[in-house]
Parts: sequence; structure tokens; C-alpha cells
Amino acid sequence: SVPDPHEWHTTLRMISSPIALGTLSVPGLSARARLGTPRQLVGAPKRASPARVDGFARGPAASFRASRPDRPSAVRRRVSVTSAASDGGRGASLVPSAAAKATFDASTPSGYTKQFTLVRLTVFLSILIGYACYYLTRNSLTFTAPAMVATPALGLDITSIGVITSIFPICYGCSKFVSGVVGDVLSPSVMLGGGLIATGLVNLAFGASSTLPLFCLLWAMNGILQGFGAPSCAKILTSWFAAKERGTYWGMWNIAHNLGGFAAPILAGTAARTLGWSWGLWAPGLIALVFGAVIVLTLRDSPEARGFEPVESPDGEEVAKETKEAKAAEPEPDSARAEEKKEEELSLLQNLFQNVLSNPFIWGLAFTYFCVYVVRQGITSWSVFYLIKEKGVVDAGAAALRVSGLELGGLLGSLIAGRISDWYIANSEGGAVGKRIQVVMAYLVGVAAMLLAFQAVPAGMPALQSLIVFMIGFFLYGPQMLIGLCGAEIVGRRSVGASEGFLGWIAYLGAANAGVPLSMLVQQYGWGAFFVALLAACAVAIALLAPITGAQSEVQRAAKAAAR
Repeated sequence: SVPDPHEWHTTLRMISSPIALGTLSVPGLSARARLGTPRQLVGAPKRASPARVDGFARGPAASFRASRPDRPSAVRRRVSVTSAASDGGRGASLVPSAAAKATFDASTPSGYTKQFTLVRLTVFLSILIGYACYYLTRNSLTFTAPAMVATPALGLDITSIGVITSIFPICYGCSKFVSGVVGDVLSPSVMLGGGLIATGLVNLAFGASSTLPLFCLLWAMNGILQGFGAPSCAKILTSWFAAKERGTYWGMWNIAHNLGGFAAPILAGTAARTLGWSWGLWAPGLIALVFGAVIVLTLRDSPEARGFEPVESPDGEEVAKETKEAKAAEPEPDSARAEEKKEEELSLLQNLFQNVLSNPFIWGLAFTYFCVYVVRQGITSWSVFYLIKEKGVVDAGAAALRVSGLELGGLLGSLIAGRISDWYIANSEGGAVGKRIQVVMAYLVGVAAMLLAFQAVPAGMPALQSLIVFMIGFFLYGPQMLIGLCGAEIVGRRSVGASEGFLGWIAYLGAANAGVPLSMLVQQYGWGAFFVALLAACAVAIALLAPITGAQSEVQRAAKAAAR
């Protein structure tokens, strides 16, 4: 039967109203809109003509064309699918187009609206302070350990502390693999804040414990939880900052490592000395609980979750990928799903073995990373004990203050190392990776020189001791940053994740060897053997890097192959 024209007129008026748009059910949406995860539908204005793939259009935000097949074309409406939420950014609802906030403003120096700039600043500060708190709860034991050894009721010695600290890097290294998978399932803001709350609770429980097995169990849990921090921050940075500015903000966010490391000896060491060893863990734990709760309640994953446009439009490749994902959401036979999953796993294994593990340069970088982390963890874990035992420092709090400059030196050293390597590549010919490797080797020579100075400095010169520790951090953190960058550049974009995961795992195996092995070395042969071991690690690292000083990046190799 032919519908009554008056009925169509009434229907059109109802659907066109903002209220109706907020409650309209759209059965014509494609499979992606019917996913189990909640999504918000908004009609955000487009800044460019969208590319249409398989029934949905892409503008600044991913969008679908939804229509009622039993209605005339005049009644059809376009809606956009974003990740915003009705419960403060994490739920799902249909909202009118007018709800989208402007992100871009060409009249401002940054190109963004003042409102968006302010919101994004709070996001950046959240992940900066949040990750600094991760480092605070990570290093709390290091500067509380002397007070624990000095407490007879605990019955701990330097070897017991070595056992506890050796467990952490092993668990943290494993967590680097797992956290990437977890990060694809959980909201990064929940992952960041929730992980911080959990590691705060672990610190509180550690401070309330009194037996070595429980200490080991809790610190292993802390190592696993620490892996939640960096991947979530990386995802949030990628969502809130466009590619043209991401490197700058990524470098600024990296300061969180040094801020947390700088605050740990002051807070944990002072609290342990004045209030008892338990407060060396409780104080960082309470701070982590507070900031973790704030992050969970206020931080949002992306601009869309705040009602803004995304900072950059996806390209055609991303559109095709999302189309594939939309099709994958359609019901399909179990056998087809199993076959597709098997192909994906095979592709992942091929990528790991063919592009990463078969590359000899990656192995050279990995074992160099092992040596660098032996030195880093050795200085971080044992410098306080060394100052107390060999340099006559009164207590752990005073020793912690003298080594607090390690992280500040690392901050300055890593920034300068990156700038020097960029300048070196721009002003000379040859392999880009090899140029960065040469900078790493020069920095390692500096580390060795400062270790010798730290051993030789007189006990009655605390200011000089602090300066030398600052310079150790300066020369040590440059290689730590550049080796990871070299690993990413040498394998290319497709294999960056596998490369970083493998290098990180080997690095924390090195950190684990700075625990019990070094503690046993000190007990058997004294602190002189401790410095011999760290100097040997520097020498081995330089020897491993020597054959790859001419290495080219994947981009350079591809360009060279194309020119043939």
C-alpha cells in the first residue's frame, strides 16, 4: 500500500529534530556499528571530502552512512561512529551533530582551538605525572633497602635484597610482551590509572610485610604491573597528538622517567630514615593511589571521547583496515575464523623470525643493551650501599640525596644524545643507524671514565660525589635511549613492536644480573670487583657495537634498493 503523504511529513519532522537524532535507532548500520563494544554516534562536521569504502564514509572521524531501507532517500541520515562515551567518555549514546566541539582553529599559532589546547594540556600532564608515579613506586625499594637491612627484626642482608631486586626486572621484561596485547583490549586511560592504583597497593602491602618470600612475591607482582604504564601512555599520545608534533611531545613525556627517578630517593629515602622503613614504601604507594584514582576518573582516551574532532584524518590504508575489521565482525563459520586466526599468527611469527631474530645487527644491539642495563641497574641498586660502606656516609637518607642527581643527569644526557645523533646524520654521509651507534660508543667511554672517578673520589667531598653521579646518569641514559631507537630504525615500521619487545626483554635480563650476581661479587671480593664488573660491561658493549658502526636504516636500504 502507498503511505499517506501526511504520515511521511510527520515522520520527516520527527527524525530531523535534534532530540530525535539523539534517540533514533538505525537498523541500516553496518556490522561495525553493531559490535558488542559500546560506541557513540555523532554527526561531526567534515573538514574534507570523505573517502567511501564498503558503505561507510570517512571524514575527520570514522563514519557510517545509515539509512532506513523502507524510507525515501530524503529521510536518510549520516551518523559518525567515535569512541566517546556517555558516562564521561567511556559509554555509548547517540548525540546530535551540534555536540561535536571544534578542534582546529587556523587563527591560533598552534592551529587548535583554545578549548582543545587546554584540554590536551591536562591530558599531557596526566600521563606525565602518572608515569612519573610509576617510576616512584618502581624505585621505592631501592632507597628503602638500606633501612630494611638495618632493621634486625627483618633478618635481611645484602644478598636478600639482591634476590628481591633480581625478580623485578625478569617480571617486568615479560610484562613488556603481555602489556601490548592487554593494551589492545583495555582502555588506555583505565590501564594507566588502574595499573598505578594496583602498584600503589602492592607498595602498601610490601611495607606491611615482614618475610622474604612475601617480599619476593609482592615485588614480582609490582614488576608485572609496571608494564602497564608505557603502552597506555603511548596510545594516549598517539590519539591526542598528530604525527607532525608527536615526536616533540613524546620527548617531553620521556622526562617522566627522570622526574620519578629523581623524586624516589628524596621521598622514599627520607621517609624510611625518619618514619621507619615501611614508610619508604607507604609514602610512594599512597601517592600512586591518589593520582591513579584521578587518572581513572578524569583522563579520556582520545579527543573524540571528549567530544572533539580527531587531531588527524585517517588515510586510505586505515580506512581499508577498518573496513576489513567491520567485515570481520559479521557472523562467520567457526572454521573460517580459525583459519584466519591461524594465518594471522603465522604472519606474526614470520615477522619476528625473518625481520628481527634473523638480523645480526639486532642481536648486537640486544647484547649491548644487556651490558648497558647491567651498569644502569648496578649503579641504581648499589650506589647507596657503596656510599655508606666505602665513603662513610652516615645513613641511607644522606646517601640517597647524593645519588638523586643520577636521573637529572640522565634527562639532560638523553636529550643531548638525540640532538647530537640527529645533527651527525644530517651533516655527514653514511648509515644513519651507524651514526647513532658511534654516539652510543662515545657515551659508553664517558660512562667508564665516570665510574673510575666515582671509585677514586675522596670520602670527604660530597659535592664532587654528587657531580660524578650526575655525570654517570648523563652518559648512561644516552645509550639507553639511542639503542632502542636504533633497533626501531634498523627493522622498519612493520617490525618495530617485535624489535622493541625483544630488545626490552634482553635488557631486563641484564638488569636481573645486576642483583644477586653483583651482590655475591661484592661479598666475596669487595667493592673493587663491583667496579671491575661494570667497567667490563662497558668494554664488552663497545666491542659489540664496533662491527655495526656503518649500519643503515631500513629506509636507507629500501631507497638504495629502489635506485638499482
